[in-house]
Amino acid sequence: MASMNRIIDNKYEILRMIGQGGMSKVYLAMDSRLNKQWAIKEISRINKNGFSEVNLKAALDEADMMKRLDHPALPRIVDIIQEKDVIYVVMDYIEGEPLSKLLENNNAQPQEQVIEWAKQLCNVLDYLHTCNPPIIYRDMKPGNIMLKPDGQLKLIDFGIAREYKENKVGDTVNLGTRGYAAPEQFGSQGQTDARTDIYCLGMTLYHLVTGRSPAEEPYGGVPIRELNPILSSGLEKIILKCTEANPNDRYQSCAELLYDLERYDEVDDTYRQNQKKKLKRFGIVSAAAVFSLVFGAFAQVMNAQKVNNDYEVNLDLGDTATTQEQKINYYEKAIDIKPEKHEAYYALLTTFKDDASFQIEEEQILKKKINRNLAKLVETDHYSDLAYEIGKTYWYYYDYGSENTDDNQLTRIKAAKTWFSDVVEDPENKHFAQAKIYESIATFHEEVNLKVEEASDQGMYKEYWENIEALLDFTIENKNESEIVKLEVYKLITNALENEVRKFASDGIEKEDLLEVFHTVRSLVDELDVSTDKTINLKESITSRFDEVVKAIDTAFIEQ
Repeated sequence: MASMNRIIDNKYEILRMIGQGGMSKVYLAMDSRLNKQWAIKEISRINKNGFSEVNLKAALDEADMMKRLDHPALPRIVDIIQEKDVIYVVMDYIEGEPLSKLLENNNAQPQEQVIEWAKQLCNVLDYLHTCNPPIIYRDMKPGNIMLKPDGQLKLIDFGIAREYKENKVGDTVNLGTRGYAAPEQFGSQGQTDARTDIYCLGMTLYHLVTGRSPAEEPYGGVPIRELNPILSSGLEKIILKCTEANPNDRYQSCAELLYDLERYDEVDDTYRQNQKKKLKRFGIVSAAAVFSLVFGAFAQVMNAQKVNNDYEVNLDLGDTATTQEQKINYYEKAIDIKPEKHEAYYALLTTFKDDASFQIEEEQILKKKINRNLAKLVETDHYSDLAYEIGKTYWYYYDYGSENTDDNQLTRIKAAKTWFSDVVEDPENKHFAQAKIYESIATFHEEVNLKVEEASDQGMYKEYWENIEALLDFTIENKNESEIVKLEVYKLITNALENEVRKFASDGIEKEDLLEVFHTVRSLVDELDVSTDKTINLKESITSRFDEVVKAIDTAFIEQ
C-alpha cells in the first residue's frame, strides 16, 4: 500500500486515499513537474491466494483499453508504472461525486435533468460503440457516473468492459451488476453488444428518475409512472423500450435512442392526444373543403417554398448576426429545417473556428446536429467534403485537454480520424489524398504506444515520416491556409523530430533528409506573420524548441 507523501516514479506525491476495491486502491496524487493532481490506481500483483496473473492481466487490459480512448466524458490514462508488487495506473482526477451519492442524499432526480444526463451518456456510449473494434461498457449504473461541478458527466470503471468480436458466440465470463445488467450478461444468450449497454442505461435512468434501485429485490422495475404519475409517458416508453428482455426489441443503437430522447415529449400520451384532436378538427375542415383539391396542391407548393425561404432566411440572419451565440442559434434553426443541406453545417463550423478554438461546448452542439441527421447526410452528394471540413476542425482547432499542448494535439488528431476515414471511403473526392495522409498519421498515434510496449514498432516510423513530409508539402502548396493550420503542422513536425528522431534513424531515414525538412520548417516559422495571441504563443513555443531539435538529431546519429 502506498503511504501518504510517498513519491512514485520521482514525480507523483501521494496525498490521500480516495477509493478502494477488491484488488486496488485509488489515491489522489500531485504531479510535482506539472503541478497537477491525478488519480492513481494501485493494483496489487498479489491477492489473498498469492500471485494473481488473471487479475493482473485484467487490470492491464483495462488500462490499455482506456489509453486508446479519447472522449470528454472518459478519464484519460496518462501513465502506467510497474513495480515489483504493484502496478500504478495514473489517470485524470475527476472532481465531483457519483450519481449514486446524489440519489442517496436527494432520492429521485428531476425529470428534465435526467433526460439531459441521458443524452450525455448516449453520446459517450455511441463513441465507445463506434470504436474499431466496438467497446461494450457493460456496467452502466449511478455509482459509475461522476457528476462534475460544471454539470458534465464522466464515465468511470472500465473493469468489465470488453471489445466486441465479430462472429463470437458468447462472452467468456458473465459479468455485470444485478438489477442494471441485461439478461444476456448472465443467461448465456450470445455475446453482449451495444444493445446491452442500452439496457443498462435504461435501468440507470429508471433509478435516477424514480429513486428506486433496480438492484434491490425484486430486481428490475415497474413502469415509472406507477411510482410517480406526473412523470412523462414519453420517457416511460423510452425506458421500457431500452429494458426489453429481448435485445431485438430494444433500441438498436444509441443514435436511435438519442433521437427519441430529443423528442420524448412527442412520444408523450398527452401530446399525441392533442395531436389527434388537431387532426380531427383538420379532418372536419378538410371534408368541408374537399372540392378545393387544386388549392391543396397549390398550398403544398407554397409550403415547400416557405420551407426553402425559412432555411435561406435563417442562413442570412446567421451571416449578418453580430454575436457568435446568435449566429449559432440561426444556423441550428436552418439545420433543423433542412438537415440534409450542407451550407448551415459549413457556416456552423466557420463560426466555431472564428476565435481559433473549437470548444467542447461547441462540439456538443455540432454532435447533436450531426448525430441526429447523419443517416441522411451520408446519402447526400459531397458528404465527404463536409466530413473533410469537420475532420480539419477537430485536427487543428479542438480545445480539449489543453493543459498540455502536446497532449492536446494528439487528442485533436485522434478525434479527427473518423471523419477523414469517411473521406477515404470516397476515392473520387478532391481531398482524398490529403485525407489519406491525415488518417495514416492518426493511425500511427493510435497504435504506436502499444506497438512500443510489444516491441513491434520497427518500420512504423518511416511511413510516419513520409506522411508528415507529405502533409508539409500540402500545407506549403495551399497558400490560403490559416496561420493556425500552418503552425500546427510545423509543430507536429518539430515534435516528431525532437521525440522520434532515433526511431526515424533506425528506420533508415537519413540525417540530411531530416535536417532538410527541419530547416524548411524553421524558415517557414520565421517568415510567418502571426496576428492573434494564440498564434503568437504557438509560434514562440515552436521556436523555443529549435535548438533542442538540432541537438536531438545530432545525438541520434552520433549514437548510431
